[in-house]
Amino acid sequence: MVNYVPRKRTEYQPLTGIQDPISIRQWQGLNTFDPLSISETQLTDMSNMSTSDYPALSVRAGYSVLGTFGSRILGVGAWKSELHIIANDGTWRRWNGSTWTTLLTGIDTIAEWAFTGFQGADWADINLIGVNGIVAKRYDGSTIVDLSGVPAGAKYITTYENRLWVAFGNEIRACAVDQPEVWNDFANLDGSSYGKTIESTRGENVNMLSGSLTKLTIGMPNSLHELYGGVPSSFVTKLITDDVGVLNNKSATTQSGIMRIIDQRAIYDYAGGNLPNQEFSQIVGGYLTGMDTNTVAGSDPDLLYFRTHTNEIMVYDSRTGVSSWSRWNGINPTFFLMLDDVLYIGDSTGRVLKMFTSSDDAGTPITAYFITKPFSNSTLSRRQRWIKLWMYAEIPVGTTVNVYLSTTKDGNDFNLVHTVAGSGTGVQRVIIPVRSVVLENTVRVKIEMIGPCKIHELVREVRQLPLF
Repeated sequence: MVNYVPRKRTEYQPLTGIQDPISIRQWQGLNTFDPLSISETQLTDMSNMSTSDYPALSVRAGYSVLGTFGSRILGVGAWKSELHIIANDGTWRRWNGSTWTTLLTGIDTIAEWAFTGFQGADWADINLIGVNGIVAKRYDGSTIVDLSGVPAGAKYITTYENRLWVAFGNEIRACAVDQPEVWNDFANLDGSSYGKTIESTRGENVNMLSGSLTKLTIGMPNSLHELYGGVPSSFVTKLITDDVGVLNNKSATTQSGIMRIIDQRAIYDYAGGNLPNQEFSQIVGGYLTGMDTNTVAGSDPDLLYFRTHTNEIMVYDSRTGVSSWSRWNGINPTFFLMLDDVLYIGDSTGRVLKMFTSSDDAGTPITAYFITKPFSNSTLSRRQRWIKLWMYAEIPVGTTVNVYLSTTKDGNDFNLVHTVAGSGTGVQRVIIPVRSVVLENTVRVKIEMIGPCKIHELVREVRQLPLF
């Protein structure tokens, strides 16, 4: 008889070091500080992505082209709900929502325009007033005529305390109160015209004017000044700083009472009366070096737009809890204008763009991408084994998504590992192969989208290995 010895049941031990899945589902925009040290929710690079669907990350919305005139837009303004543009083909045109009408021809084809709206006591309705350093014109709702009395060379224009204000050289001038064509009445009365020379330590000219409810802001290339008071006898000018200025008259925009300005070195918060503060833009300082003199700033209730380089717009989402930066490419604004809750752009090729009207750029699919930080263990000394990598995304039919991986902390040495064709089936799970990086200690992910797409979550599962 054979004795039966029962075989001991095999007991499998779980692998040590396997971590719970690490999820990113709150995307917080760009950060150009050290890529190994930034938060995993921040990105080291991107193009044409948007935080508008925060906390998800999506391809920015597209635009339609309302018209193309000449090869550069030289001015954008608004009369009530009418959009007005001046192009370098020498024309002034208006858009009424459906058609363009040419109002004036023979305009200088180089000088850029500044606009403001004003009525005063002499006109029956509000007028759109523009200056370009050569001429001053006003539009009353039907025709364009000369604005008389304006000092020669007036290059920038704004309103403050029921007066028009202009700048030329290092001087500012104001019309008589509520009299937009009376500029030389210096009778020393509170309703009279006003003028002042703005002194600076570098002997610079004024290159920006911006009026508000409480003050007139005067910009120079390396200094900022403010004028307070309601009448000539109480007007007082104060130097705010001679270390920060503005690049041009288009380099300032206001949102919720706070001005943002583009200086030669950075983008600043400027609340007025206080020194400009660049803290909010330092996180994207790597994109702000070498800004050219054609910078442009614009805003809507949620977003701030800064054209910093050719075909590059830095976008700041100022909503509470978001406060994130994005970067757009392929649009080169010369002017931004927010009109009736719609953002318009005049660009350097003569186009007038109506933003956020479609999922493509005038019929061309938008190419976008973002790059994560190098993912690693809590210490770089601990090795890791990649087990899984996947994402949840909305990929409409017609969109293509390419996923690349890199094992370096920066650079462009990405390898394509997966391509997805959009199915339009709502939020879908996309498995990303990790065979090529299975034992790599640092891995970056680049996701490229051609067409509309929304990324909800990126998840990785790794096993911690012993220290080096």
